[in-house]
Amino acid sequence: MINSNDVRRIAMSLPETVEKEAWSMPTFRVAGKMYLTVPDDETSIAVRCPKHERTELIAAEPEKFWVPPHEAGSSWVRVRLAALEDLDELRDIVVDSWRQAAPERLAGEAGEAAG
Repeated sequence: MINSNDVRRIAMSLPETVEKEAWSMPTFRVAGKMYLTVPDDETSIAVRCPKHERTELIAAEPEKFWVPPHEAGSSWVRVRLAALEDLDELRDIVVDSWRQAAPERLAGEAGEAAG
């Protein structure tokens, strides 16, 4: 089963990622921008996601994606780790979030590092 150690390993493999505790949980950042958090119980992650895509994701796979009420106005979505098919799907989600936060000069490097 996918767990927070898998999340950390994938996130830290991405260029210039740093882990920083915030709100009593691990967060992962690139160029000072947060792109991933691992909330308290470590059964889910929160990643960047444009609002228009988020709505479609949740509608298509509500068992996998959701947004807590306090994050409704943000461009983040939660992902249930137990609902993911495999590490490749987790990697795709983490890399997509990283790309939304990473500076353009790093854009081409994600595929090499995370692969």
